Amino acid sequence: MRVLIVSKIFPNVHEPMNGPYNRLKFGELNRRCEVTLLALVPWLPGVRRFGPEATRGRARVPMQEWVDDLWVRHPRVLYGPKIGRPLSGPLYTASILPYVLPLRGQVDAVLGSFAYPDGFAAVAIGKLLGVPSVIECLGSDVNVLGADPLLQPALRWSFTRAAAVIAPSQPLIDKAIGLGARRDRARVVSTGIDKTIFRVRDAKTTRKDLGFDGDVLERRWFVFIGRLEQSKGALDLLDALHRLRPDQRDRMHVVMVGDGVDRAACEEKAKGLPVHFTGVVQPPDVAKWLGAADVMVLPSWAEGKPNVVLEALTSGRRVLASDVGGIPSVVDRPELGRLVPSKDPARLAEALARELEHRYVPEEVAAAVNFPSWADAADEIHDVLARAVREHRRG
Repeated sequence: MRVLIVSKIFPNVHEPMNGPYNRLKFGELNRRCEVTLLALVPWLPGVRRFGPEATRGRARVPMQEWVDDLWVRHPRVLYGPKIGRPLSGPLYTASILPYVLPLRGQVDAVLGSFAYPDGFAAVAIGKLLGVPSVIECLGSDVNVLGADPLLQPALRWSFTRAAAVIAPSQPLIDKAIGLGARRDRARVVSTGIDKTIFRVRDAKTTRKDLGFDGDVLERRWFVFIGRLEQSKGALDLLDALHRLRPDQRDRMHVVMVGDGVDRAACEEKAKGLPVHFTGVVQPPDVAKWLGAADVMVLPSWAEGKPNVVLEALTSGRRVLASDVGGIPSVVDRPELGRLVPSKDPARLAEALARELEHRYVPEEVAAAVNFPSWADAADEIHDVLARAVREHRRG
């Protein structure tokens, strides 16, 4: 089976943490079928000279490269942020036509990873190539973009025409069905984790390996992992820390792993707090920070089924997170962690104070869960694609 994947969610030299899970997932899928990957780079004319540094950096992304035995091409696609979103689906599709049309007769199915504009383009391309298309929903594509009345017609157009819609949690599937996906063609597929690096580690030893010493080794560590953006709850976490008593903060060490558009605001708000910023780190180092943690904190406003929650639990670390998206289906027992409402720093502060006093055995947390690997996730996606191809050929 020959599969064309289109997605802007894939790591590159400019954004190394742009969906590292897709790198692992697509690499495993490539071992089961022949994958052609278009890892798209949003682009606007003139941005190389006049755009902000964060955007100009996209010029460094090569047009093509080998990534873990997978041949990756990086077409530039016209993409207008925010006000240009309603046009991004057609622009996205038109931008990659020169790459796609030569593939007629060489592709059996198209997979769009992210509902819009990637999924929209996947469906349009599937029509042009005469093959079925599958849309993979990841989280904000239906939770956030799906709530935009200007985008709902495009989402409905693509969902109703897709051969299948997949997502890592039932709440995301339900959102997709509400936007037009057929219930009999919508399926929850597993989110995988790399069990070779996410495992139980001794916290104090790992903290020393990360370069820490002194009394900070004895503190209670709370580790946030994700983009430093308002919607990820990064600023809510810092607001919550300000609400704690000084004697409580003196017993804590908070690590914010990642980077994002609100990093400067986070650093300003973190002044006077026991907070350490790491910047962008690679997955093996994410595993180390989880190994150093007592609690992984994720107060997001919206989520699908975030990998970092699965990785934290597999590492034997309790989770303090918002009760949004697919998180409650994972943190479904008190021994695994604690859930709070999103956008509520006061409730988050109360939960932090409780976790400050809570003691547990990491090995028991890890033993209570058994999540699939990336190989398992790739098997499920392959099954969906193969079924879509079979039904298309019969019909």
